Amino acid sequence: MFFLPFFLFAIWSSCFPLGKIAMDSSTPLFFTATRMLLASILILGYLFIRKRKDLKISIKQGFAICILAILSMYLTNALELYGLKHLSAAKTCFLYSLTPFFAAIFSYIHFREKMNFKKMIGMSIGFIGILPVFFFQGGSEKLTSSFLHISLPEIAIIVAVIFSVYGWILLRILVKNNNVSPLTANGWGMLIGGIFALVHSYFFDSWNPLPITSGHTAGFLQGLGLITLLSNVLCYNLYGYLLKRYTATFMSFVGLLSPVFASLSEWLLLKTPPSPRILASTCVIIFGLWIVYREELKQGYIIKGSKSLSDKNVKTTA
Repeated sequence: MFFLPFFLFAIWSSCFPLGKIAMDSSTPLFFTATRMLLASILILGYLFIRKRKDLKISIKQGFAICILAILSMYLTNALELYGLKHLSAAKTCFLYSLTPFFAAIFSYIHFREKMNFKKMIGMSIGFIGILPVFFFQGGSEKLTSSFLHISLPEIAIIVAVIFSVYGWILLRILVKNNNVSPLTANGWGMLIGGIFALVHSYFFDSWNPLPITSGHTAGFLQGLGLITLLSNVLCYNLYGYLLKRYTATFMSFVGLLSPVFASLSEWLLLKTPPSPRILASTCVIIFGLWIVYREELKQGYIIKGSKSLSDKNVKTTA
């Protein structure tokens, strides 16, 4: 079972170059809507046939799932695909390495996890490792307006990371304390998020008759099928399952390998050689967050072979 988190992020990282290819055939909003709706039909259809009782949710659970849908399913994916239109897949994936930093902030807010001096040092080292990538821009990134040398696509990805992290916190609370299965939460969440994205696409995209690039229908359908099965059906639900077995901190650390996986996938699929700067920065971030990880072990927030204190705190804050 220990290999599953690594398998998860290896597969998930491959979706970044696939998403970049898909953006040649459609718009971020329409592609987000169609993959979310398709995935929800597959997941909810499975539950209807095999586990119909799991489809029932309470009003409180439904409210949390609606927030999860808007943040993690709708806004996260729309902003991520917009960023992918202008950034390399590896760089987009690298920006997702900010996840542990935002997770630490939200963990303090929700679970009252303390920040000591050594953890601040580790965070600072990780932040320094991120800076070189922010100043590495090429291709269409140079054509976009920027703020303090950070381009709009990069800002979009950072906001997507924030929404994604908070969405996973909601999912963690749902699956651990409210007896909602990952399939149920993700199925309903993707349905609601897909509807939001579809309505948004209808008013902002050019429907003539659909927001699909002329001559790219086959590519759109191939990308839609692959990303829906890999990301929405496999990865979303596997992540929800692993949140029952591993701490969010451990999962975040494994996620730091995503830029390496994405660089390799982009190299194989798009023939784009891996960026030495991204690989070097990833090593710096891993070192900084390793310091944070060790401190959390000492503080008792992560207990090997047992539940973390933050897991216990979820029950008191949910």
